[in-house]
Amino acid sequence: MHFQRLLFIFTLLCVSFTVKAQIEYVDTLEQKRPNILSVIAGGIGNAGEDVARTIRHTGRIIRKVVNNVDTNYISPNRYNLAFMLEHSTWYEHYRLGSRENERPQSINFSPNMGMKLGVYFGWRWIFLGYTFDIEDLFGGNKNKADKTEMSLNIYSSKFGVDLYYRKTGSDFKLRSANGFNLSSPFKEQDFSGLKSKIKGLNGYWIFNHRKFSYPAVYSQSTNQRKSAGSFMAGFSYSQHAIYFDYTQLPNELKNDLNTNLRFKKVKYSDYSLGFGYGYNWVLKKSWTANLSLLPGIGFKKAIIDDVKYNDSHWIKDINFDLITRAGITYNNSKYFIGASLVMHSYDYRKTNLSVTNSFGTLRIYAGFNFWKKREYK
Repeated sequence: MHFQRLLFIFTLLCVSFTVKAQIEYVDTLEQKRPNILSVIAGGIGNAGEDVARTIRHTGRIIRKVVNNVDTNYISPNRYNLAFMLEHSTWYEHYRLGSRENERPQSINFSPNMGMKLGVYFGWRWIFLGYTFDIEDLFGGNKNKADKTEMSLNIYSSKFGVDLYYRKTGSDFKLRSANGFNLSSPFKEQDFSGLKSKIKGLNGYWIFNHRKFSYPAVYSQSTNQRKSAGSFMAGFSYSQHAIYFDYTQLPNELKNDLNTNLRFKKVKYSDYSLGFGYGYNWVLKKSWTANLSLLPGIGFKKAIIDDVKYNDSHWIKDINFDLITRAGITYNNSKYFIGASLVMHSYDYRKTNLSVTNSFGTLRIYAGFNFWKKREYK
């Protein structure tokens, strides 16, 4: 139910953002044809003229709020439409750890990285497109039904929103094992005893939005002209489910496994507040690089093997989350090319059990803008 409510709030944010974009466009038309409202109102009388003046005044106020940027640092996109090709690589990793009788153990899992190709068309800040798995072209994706990856990112001047859903199963590899008494060096191998589901929503506010532009690197809808940075504050809500069948581990690991790692499932909800910083470097004309870190302090409610734990003293066991973004782009306002990385990391810890999971997406893209906006013709 919590996630459905967040979806509703996310929809309201999108509607609000769309209204802003529409109002900006109407205001631009009003500036190009300043007498259009007066002509319409002329046949209505003085009351109509008052309404027209009120609309014009309101439009100016809204435009100042929406486009309140320092043009010495940020220049807007001059085009209405865009076309883009993208290659994306999806990454995921899990670390299960335990300490028992002063003996730490850890096991690391990750699936093979998924690679996708995408074709996108954009209108101003909205990009819609279709992606497909490269393995589908060669019939190599045997576990397609067990793997789903979806994400939606909105980058505006003042705030950003990330919505994501990931499901992975029967596609993991056992990458490493530490703290076990093994007769021979460990070798990574396929492992079908781990499944995971993650869904969540992140939102964040950019304080120095007049000089610092996330869209310049991550959505190519603006251009960063001078280097600038900004502090950011955000919130995050996510639901995690990890299903673990330890009986499918190799015999040497299974027989030597700590008791705390012999669980069947871990489910937890994560509520996190974060504060971080991002910076855009203008390397040279049309080239911009970004790095930003948004660490968060998380409160988690968990169910382990159907036993519910509510951490009433959660401040004593603070868990940290982290959202990392990095990117570089070349954008001369007509053509653009670049790469971006977005990583999410979550850390869940009890006295004798820890679960660290991270996932991210690396995107490499190229495209061009067309159909200039009226005010730039």
